Amino acid sequence: MRIPFSVYLMPVFWFALSVVSGYDVWRAVVVFIILHLLVYPASNGYNSTQDKDEGSIGGLKKPPKVTRELTHLVWLFDVLAVVAGFILSTLFAGLVALYMLISKAYSYEGIRIKKYPILSTVIVTIFQGAYTFLLVQVGLNYTLQELLQLPNSGFALVSTLFLCGSYPLTQIYQHTEDSRRGDKTLSLLLGINGTFMFAAFSLLLGAAVLVYLYFSLNQWLNIFLFLICTGPVLYFFTNWVLRAQRDPKEVNFENTMQMNKISSLCMSAAFISMIVAKSFF
Repeated sequence: MRIPFSVYLMPVFWFALSVVSGYDVWRAVVVFIILHLLVYPASNGYNSTQDKDEGSIGGLKKPPKVTRELTHLVWLFDVLAVVAGFILSTLFAGLVALYMLISKAYSYEGIRIKKYPILSTVIVTIFQGAYTFLLVQVGLNYTLQELLQLPNSGFALVSTLFLCGSYPLTQIYQHTEDSRRGDKTLSLLLGINGTFMFAAFSLLLGAAVLVYLYFSLNQWLNIFLFLICTGPVLYFFTNWVLRAQRDPKEVNFENTMQMNKISSLCMSAAFISMIVAKSFF
């Protein structure tokens, strides 16, 4: 179920927290547990039951054989996630259930959204980005008006732009495996160089919009923290692209996971720093 892989989706949670104030900490803790210990692992586990990967996948270089016990565990986690969601609100529980249904449609053989490169990218980046961003805030008991007004809706858009940059990078080393299953992913459609260019454009656009929003709010410290914390991401990504131009073998599982790890940890560090700074300034 690749529970450690939830770390790669953690920045959205911290981002959603960093732009709001006056929430109950216990609600934030419950949201975190539901998303990162139940919802994401259940989605990963279900994806494994459908794909039965033989090659490396996100978080696992050598995925184990799929068993019936895994299927049972997936459904248990699904039920626990929805039931726990009712602790916060009926709306939150319903939105969690919708997220899990969409994640299953992504992999389910009868629908398999992941076969369609553009559609799958739109759905994944919206649901893992803006939708999850707003979902976190619903769990914090924010109203629909508060969620959709500017600049909050702008921040939600940024989370989707960041996902738009990172999502195809998770597919860049899986072209052979995806082709074997008949899944025409966005990365496969773009090719290796096209994937790098698309990722760079989306990440830079997301960063530019984010800095603009902070600038419009006179949040200079947030701009500084974001640029400092994400510096390693820019360095590794640029270096990786240059190495890949010289040697295509650099486009592999290890470098992809390293990129994911650095970007997720640096992004999380940036937003956590903003949360801490807000407590003192």
